[in-house]
Amino acid sequence: MLPQKQAEEAMVSSSNLTQHDDRDEEMPNESGLGLKSLLWHGGSVYDAWFSCASNQVAQVLLTLPYSFSQMGMLSGILLQIFYGMMGSWTAYLISILYVEYRSRKEKENVSFKNHVIQWFEVLDGLLGPYWKAVGLAFNCTFLLCGSVIQLIACASNIYYVDDHLDKRTWTYIFGACCATTVFIPSFHNYRIWSFLGLGMTTYTAWYITVAALANGQVEGVIHSGPKKLVLYFTGATNILYTFGGHAVTVEIMHAMWKPQKFKFIYLIATLYVFTLTLPSSAAMYWAYGDQLLTHANAFALLPRTAWRDAAVILMLIHQFITFGFACTPLYFVWEKVIGMHDTKSIFLRALVRLPVVIPIWFLAIIFPFFGPINSAVGALLVSFTVYIIPSLAHMLTFRSASARQNAAEKLPFFLPSWTAVYVVNTFIVIWVLVVGFGFGGWASVTNFIRQVDTFGLFAKCYQCPVRAPTGGH
Repeated sequence: MLPQKQAEEAMVSSSNLTQHDDRDEEMPNESGLGLKSLLWHGGSVYDAWFSCASNQVAQVLLTLPYSFSQMGMLSGILLQIFYGMMGSWTAYLISILYVEYRSRKEKENVSFKNHVIQWFEVLDGLLGPYWKAVGLAFNCTFLLCGSVIQLIACASNIYYVDDHLDKRTWTYIFGACCATTVFIPSFHNYRIWSFLGLGMTTYTAWYITVAALANGQVEGVIHSGPKKLVLYFTGATNILYTFGGHAVTVEIMHAMWKPQKFKFIYLIATLYVFTLTLPSSAAMYWAYGDQLLTHANAFALLPRTAWRDAAVILMLIHQFITFGFACTPLYFVWEKVIGMHDTKSIFLRALVRLPVVIPIWFLAIIFPFFGPINSAVGALLVSFTVYIIPSLAHMLTFRSASARQNAAEKLPFFLPSWTAVYVVNTFIVIWVLVVGFGFGGWASVTNFIRQVDTFGLFAKCYQCPVRAPTGGH
């Protein structure tokens, strides 16, 4: 027993040393940097919570009322809670797999100084190169599409403040603005941005709620949802997408000084997000009903006031932040591909990251379908990236009795049985595969094709109101 105990103590010592080294590298002497360290170098539990909550409830906040109109009030509320809890569980699984991977590597004296661990590397280390390829393909494609969605959302929102330019032109402008995220080195440096981002979405959510209730129901309001299966499952996959924002969980954990403390952070973040999404979605659907079916962006129906313009501007800033959240893991992957990940020069790293932004910019111009694209991404990518793959990876990693016995993290207090864990994971895989990917994929792709047929690719101004002709003729 003594050698085993000594080995365990050595492992803990090694883990603490690695964390200390990482912190020293990312967190310089605060007495020398003062305010810069306070705003720039984040690695605490609170930083991780703000990052998770801020990243989870970005522009999708504006499309959830659209989902309610497709599904009806009851389904909208119940599925938000259901997918919120499911997403929190799979985020927990990802955190367990990260800790397991890191502890195994540290036993081999592997150092992660100047290297950010990513999800595909966790899969590679625990399950082999085939899982690495699958994880890399799904994660990168999802993050690419997530970045595209943020650009589309920027153009859609600013149009409701200044409609002198069409949405496509605004996409050009915001593509250039969002390209500046290449200068943010890692998730350590999102401290102030995460804090501000969550404050912005909190204001927006409660503005939508209060404005909808204050304006009351529009004349002749109709609540016909759910009316068609296509619409129902399109709305459901948008909610699946809402609570599947943990494609950056591993990067957020790696930015923490003590990653082992992450386990329940995503759940606590989700509970807070419920206070934003449920009231705003329900209030908008109550007030506007079926009008939301043709207005995927909630701002489109709310009367223009200074309060609404403030919400639009705040969401624009937050979407810039969320663009950075989605793009930063892609920057890391690209740096590793071209051998520049160890470079310490911020300007050199920014230069080599620019090629990542160009295809995102281009895709946002081709497919400007705010709302429908969320559902398509949710069904085809999120379903695998953040639900199915983590559940399968967890079951396979701990399929042997020795792996379960020597696991770096023990089972949670609320589910202390490996059998129960396997039952939950199996349920998630089957449910998401059938309902999310199967029915959701059919519905969201059908709806997406309908948008292409209606508006065409490179649509100049998607869902813009028809202007009355001007002039004296």
